[in-house]
Amino acid sequence: VPNLQGPRYISPAPKGGFVVSEECGDVKVFMSSMSNCKLLYSLSSKYRHQFGNPAGVCVDMEGSILVADEQRRMVHLFPEHGAPICLVSTGLRRPIGVACSSFGHLFVADAGENCVKVFKYRVRPP
Repeated sequence: VPNLQGPRYISPAPKGGFVVSEECGDVKVFMSSMSNCKLLYSLSSKYRHQFGNPAGVCVDMEGSILVADEQRRMVHLFPEHGAPICLVSTGLRRPIGVACSSFGHLFVADAGENCVKVFKYRVRPP
């Protein structure tokens, strides 16, 4: 995949695609096949969201994209349909990695405090 602006983190996405964060820029969603990769959209253009420095990305079981913004010290959830949701807005010093479990837990690697923080973000059971 050429022409990325400082690719940082990558995560598989539903239906065979993947998500890539770009340093001081954007998060892009691609569809991939055996022969090529096609840019579907960027989160900043689709959701009109401005990132500080997007870092870790992951995709949950419902197809929502979660992004750690290192500069703004936040984690946002971008659902397939609807507006972005800020999941974590306080208590992070330097969030760089995110992962989510099938039980609705969000794991955030906080390099500013040298730890992993665990949050519950989904109320509905899987």
